[in-house]
Amino acid sequence: MSAWLSFFVGVICGGTIAGGFVALWMRAKLAEMRVGKESAEASAGEMGARFQAAADAALRSSQSAFLEASRSTLDAVRAQMTGELVERQTQITGVVKPLGETLEKLDAQVRRIEMERGQTMAGLDGQLRQLMAETGTLRNALRSPQARGRWGEITLRRVAELSGMAANCDFFEQETFDSGAGRLRPDMIVRLPGGRSLAVDSKAPLAGYIEAMEEADPAAKRAALERHAQQVGAHVTKLGGKQYWSQLQPAPELVVLFLPGDHFFSAALEFRPGLIEEALEQKVVIATPVTLISVLRGIAYGWRQDQLAKSAEEIRKVATEFSQRLETVQGFYADAGKQLGKAVEAYNKSVGSWQERLMPALRRVQELGIGGNGEAADLQRVEATPREPRKVDAG
Repeated sequence: MSAWLSFFVGVICGGTIAGGFVALWMRAKLAEMRVGKESAEASAGEMGARFQAAADAALRSSQSAFLEASRSTLDAVRAQMTGELVERQTQITGVVKPLGETLEKLDAQVRRIEMERGQTMAGLDGQLRQLMAETGTLRNALRSPQARGRWGEITLRRVAELSGMAANCDFFEQETFDSGAGRLRPDMIVRLPGGRSLAVDSKAPLAGYIEAMEEADPAAKRAALERHAQQVGAHVTKLGGKQYWSQLQPAPELVVLFLPGDHFFSAALEFRPGLIEEALEQKVVIATPVTLISVLRGIAYGWRQDQLAKSAEEIRKVATEFSQRLETVQGFYADAGKQLGKAVEAYNKSVGSWQERLMPALRRVQELGIGGNGEAADLQRVEATPREPRKVDAG
């Protein structure tokens, strides 16, 4: 037991001593390794510094080369861009300059037009004021029956001129004649083909319509238009009673009442729808400028057709006379041809006598030595005969 204890104690002591040696050896190795590490770290730091210096030097060199290359490229690009910019600026200037000149001219024209517009507006304003004054004067003048009648006559003449009716042929104004009912004076008498005549009256009452146009109150305006319709109806009755056609025979049994505006007629019809029928029953035809122009154009066409018929008759007479004279001249030509035929026949007989009787005697005389030795002319017969002219075919 004590042996084993001693053995174990000896083992433990030996292990302890061995552990101490091992620990010392390991410390020495650790110190050696620490020194190597520090040396390696120092070498690594030195090598890092060298690498960093080399990298910095390489970077600086690369940067210098890149900057130099970039500077030269940038200078070349800048020079090219400067040249292109100058060229483009020149081109733009060439394009913009005419535009600027055009804009200047346009601005001058706009100013001139604006000035002229101002002057025109000023003149127009004055003319409008004058027109308003003249319109007021005309409105006041149309209140007078004489002024309205003169206006209607002027409009009537203008309508007749537009219709193509010649003043010295187809119509007459203000012709006066007496009748059993007193002195009649239509405003115009239209001459129709065939010697017929048509009377036209333009003395239509317009006072009610003028009053209606001046009224602002609808009720008063309506009342004035009703008076206008009544006045036109009354004038139709009065005009139908004059019976112009009885003094203008031959003439159609009607007379034309001329209203110088379609609006006068439409206003009267609005408040008196049966006005047309009433007028026709009294042999009165109500006409406005449009309808009267149509009627007068139809009459003018009738005059042209009548003139064409007269011209055709005159042409027939002239052609008949020419045919008769042509027949007379044809007789003269026939007589001349007969006389020419007789002359040719007599000439041929004389030629035959010359050749058959005189020429042989002349040759015998020459053979006896009397007369000259020349040959007598040999006369030839005329074989052509005059042609007889053809007679004019009466058909």
